[in-house]
Amino acid sequence: MVCGGGVVKHPERDDTAVLITEAEPSYEDQFAARKRKYMIMMSLRLPCLLLAGIFHETWWLALGFVALSIPLPWVAVLIANDRPPRRAETVNRYQRDVGQIEAGPRQVIEG
Repeated sequence: MVCGGGVVKHPERDDTAVLITEAEPSYEDQFAARKRKYMIMMSLRLPCLLLAGIFHETWWLALGFVALSIPLPWVAVLIANDRPPRRAETVNRYQRDVGQIEAGPRQVIEG
């Protein structure tokens, strides 16, 4: 399709960015993701304690909410401090097949 000025536009062309490297996300991106996970987990603790207060007359339910809120800070810190594992990179090394080069009779040309 030709638009004004002779510029050709392709309506079926996708202009989204394509990742062409296997580089890890930046440290800042990893840190932001870990901080977001920590904040989400720690924000779950307050509702658990509030629900334990609301259901204080049903002791087993209140105890369940309190028991759920106790390990949350520990788990949140473990998840926040855990960086994603490095990817195992396989090295693509060329290995020559000696059998193909050396196999078969050779013709000697004498000059």
